[in-house]
Amino acid sequence: MSRLLVKLFIKDPENIKEPTVRKQYFSLSSIIGICCNILLFSVKLITGLLSNSIAVLSDAFNNLSDCASCMVTLLGCKIAAKPADRSHPFGHGRMEYLTSLFIAVIICVMGIGLFRDSAEKIIRPEDVKLSAVSVILLVSSIGVKLWMSFFNKFLGKKIGSIVLEAVSQDSRNDAVSTFVALVSLLLSGFINAPVDGIAGVLVSLFILKSGYEMIRDIVDEILGKPADPDDIGRIKKLAENDPRIIGVHDIIIHNYGPAKVIGSCHAEICSTESFINAHEAVDDLEHTIFEKLGIYMTIHMDPVAIDDERVDECRTLMTKILKGIDSALSYHDFRIVDCESSTKLVFDLSVPFETSLTDGEIKRLIDERLAEKCEEFETIITFDRY
Repeated sequence: MSRLLVKLFIKDPENIKEPTVRKQYFSLSSIIGICCNILLFSVKLITGLLSNSIAVLSDAFNNLSDCASCMVTLLGCKIAAKPADRSHPFGHGRMEYLTSLFIAVIICVMGIGLFRDSAEKIIRPEDVKLSAVSVILLVSSIGVKLWMSFFNKFLGKKIGSIVLEAVSQDSRNDAVSTFVALVSLLLSGFINAPVDGIAGVLVSLFILKSGYEMIRDIVDEILGKPADPDDIGRIKKLAENDPRIIGVHDIIIHNYGPAKVIGSCHAEICSTESFINAHEAVDDLEHTIFEKLGIYMTIHMDPVAIDDERVDECRTLMTKILKGIDSALSYHDFRIVDCESSTKLVFDLSVPFETSLTDGEIKRLIDERLAEKCEEFETIITFDRY
């Protein structure tokens, strides 16, 4: 059914990098979400009033808040689809993340309200009335919410949207909360305990946990996460296809929204290669990365000495020194600069964040062990933490 809805209501559904197409996906999700949540709110409100269940009533108003979330999603993604302008040269794609953050905050607010009302129900319990109609309506609501979760998950994966992933998570949470409300309704007729209030507390804790996890993931996207290891692997594989490029490193990916990804890296090229050939190599790689991965890449060229006996000896020595300090250390852009009074070893050193040694301590250890081999060596190191 999900594929059928996409086929019927979205023009050119495979062109997911186009902002107008993404906007159609969000519109479809929002309109269906608004209709379903209004229906579910009405059903659960009637069920909650008939059964006098705080868990069911809270769940009903949770669906009402979902309607507001769908409207916010629709508005936010309409803004995200706007093209780049003078004030926002990279487009408005990050509005999707802000929209997701707003939805996550709404989820947490609903969780806090539900926790308060449920705790009150435990302290001052009230009789809950069970009926076959209430059970049927709640079971139907669970089915609708599970379908909505699947549908938004399908759309989210299709276009790579964290917003729709958040909406899917919210729908799944609603299905769980409705199930707990249903169980509490069934047990209330047989157990002399505030089952309804306890169920409400459990639902609220589940909702708060999900909201917190969503906020954490979205904030990571806004602050900036490390490049995806899969993307790094793909970029390196594309670089290997060009015999002029020895390797790539210092790969950085900046995400300006799912449809706007900008990156940079360094490409090592033999120092004897002509400037024109070297430029063509990195230029070709930039175009290939964009065509295959959709990443706007800027590549810096690093000349590397190949088949130079002296450089190779120094590299071997440096590899041995670094291994003795920390096997996780690695280096690149290695070159030798001869001066009147010393020989400078210039290179970039990659250091994991987990390494306890400071940059200064690492440099001191390297210099001390180099001095044991040859006092003329000096190091100029650029530290890269990853």
